[in-house]
Amino acid sequence: MYSASDLKKGLKIQIDGQPWQITEFEFCKPGKGTALYRCRLRNMINGSGMEKTYRPTDRIEKPDLEEREMYYSYNDGHHYVFSDVETYEEMSVDPEVLGKQAYFLLENSLCKFLLFNGEPIEITLPTFIEKEIVETEPGARGDTATNVMKPARIDNGYEIQVPLFINIGDIVKIDTRTGDYAERISKA
Repeated sequence: MYSASDLKKGLKIQIDGQPWQITEFEFCKPGKGTALYRCRLRNMINGSGMEKTYRPTDRIEKPDLEEREMYYSYNDGHHYVFSDVETYEEMSVDPEVLGKQAYFLLENSLCKFLLFNGEPIEITLPTFIEKEIVETEPGARGDTATNVMKPARIDNGYEIQVPLFINIGDIVKIDTRTGDYAERISKA
């Protein structure tokens, strides 16, 4: 259990069986009465937010959170299967948990998991991955004064916006946090 004096920005707490993270924190000491701890919170499962005020005598639950490193192994058709780095125990993850991050999974890539009561609530992939462009239109010469982009597709069907000079067969670096083009990798 936490006491109200332990509250700070970034702390993870449990409210009504759900994990929440403190995104903003304010200590308020009115002229009369007891001090107040005002917090703005974000639900770590569904992303919703709320504000909550605590008194110095309040007790706050600690969530059952665990961080683990796991390697992505394969897709069994319905779930994505990851293998624990230390125990080699496999964990199946629903596609809904990954969302568009599923496009950026590479076999044997190391991912960081945040588990709540043994279930994954947050998966962090490597920041950048390299993928080959399999479909794009040839770039038109001329309009290069501005950052003109064109659509391109990588091997798993994900579409990104790339600069005009990118062609089919080029290897590009993609930022997995945003899903955007980062740079072209020079061919050997």
